[in-house]
Amino acid sequence: MAVHVIGRSLMTSDRTDHQAKSVGTGGWVVSFLPGRTLTLEQATAAMQAAEAVMTVGALAGQVGLTAMETVGLALQEPPWPAPAAEPAFRPALLRGLVSAVAQRA
Repeated sequence: MAVHVIGRSLMTSDRTDHQAKSVGTGGWVVSFLPGRTLTLEQATAAMQAAEAVMTVGALAGQVGLTAMETVGLALQEPPWPAPAAEPAFRPALLRGLVSAVAQRA
């Protein structure tokens, strides 16, 4: 992913066709956020989000979903519970096993 600023007035990306343009006095507008004036940092974040959407869309297509379906389901559906942690080996128990094996040898 790479967002490029060209001449301090145009922001483009090699991952999306969306753009951001400077409107002077530190303000930026982004093609998919009409009517909003953003800071440089916000415009950069918006462009990076547009790049991420392209990535999600490509991955979603591999499982037969759209980007919006994938994001919606990932946000809506609860994750499975974490697996129960396996008990850790206790050093004393491990030393006892090593001793027992050594005595048999």
